[in-house]
Amino acid sequence: MATKYTVYRGVEGVIKPAPAEVPALGPKDILVKITHSGVCGTDLGYLPYGVALGHEGVGIVEAIGSDVTQFKIGERAGGGYHRNSCGHCDYCLTGEDIWCYERTVFGEGDYNNGTFGEYYIGKETYLHKIPESMASEHAAPLQCAGATTYNALVQVVKPGDRVGIVGIGGLGHLAIQFAAKLGTEVVVFSTSKNKEEEARKLGASEFYLLDELEKVNKPINTLVVAGSKYPDWSKFMTKSVLARAGNVVPLAAPHDQPLSLPAFEMFFAGYNIRSSLVASRAKHDEMLNFAATHNVKPWVEKYELSESGIAEIVGKLTKNQVRYRGVLVAKDA
Repeated sequence: MATKYTVYRGVEGVIKPAPAEVPALGPKDILVKITHSGVCGTDLGYLPYGVALGHEGVGIVEAIGSDVTQFKIGERAGGGYHRNSCGHCDYCLTGEDIWCYERTVFGEGDYNNGTFGEYYIGKETYLHKIPESMASEHAAPLQCAGATTYNALVQVVKPGDRVGIVGIGGLGHLAIQFAAKLGTEVVVFSTSKNKEEEARKLGASEFYLLDELEKVNKPINTLVVAGSKYPDWSKFMTKSVLARAGNVVPLAAPHDQPLSLPAFEMFFAGYNIRSSLVASRAKHDEMLNFAATHNVKPWVEKYELSESGIAEIVGKLTKNQVRYRGVLVAKDA
């Protein structure tokens, strides 16, 4: 088993390799040799702070702690965003462990451990088995983007609903697929007419530009905002676009953009605001199995898991040029 390895950190906004040592594994710890890691917009927010980057990892179990029972050496495991919780609070005991006050998630702790590297150390309870039929390059982005979009949808939608999705990017292209496979009518809103063909391939039944909402001929039941910027809420929160008692699910969380909603429409139309941050452990596993069964796959661009490969994909992601998820692939994968 390796004792030293390389991780990649953001140092003053620049990706740099850094040495790391494999710690002694605790009873529930698992050492995963990373083969693939998704690259998420969330990673960009931590470039200045020196943390080990990456939270969408998939790899091979290389060593396990003394009390691990759910994984064997040689099996595939995925994870990296939600890393631990207390296990005994009301949130944890009711399957809502992501809200645990003692949680550990990427960027809030465990700063020396990331999936942009040769190894990742995860807790048995926060790693997930990868379905046999699922390629690792597709499984990696699902560890965050897939969990976030699937969980957001299953909270509020049912077959036959009309689901509007704003933005066809890293989150949006997965939300379209999941919503379609969940039996809903998918209505996509975008700023780019040239994305209509791709939206329909992903499962959209209707497509509108953001400046032509007056063309919507039947209101949607749920609006999922999957882009990096919020739309003009006043144009969406009308009874002709978003049905009364409809749901608004913002998946973007821009630091410099408050969530300012029209109060009159909120009150008199009974709109509901829901949020989603990845998923509970059970919902995460459910998502992976659903994706495998229903052929939900991220559209990926692959890059080498190296300093130059990370710099290349981060540069494209910063310029919004990725269609639609970047995946880092280890040299020996």
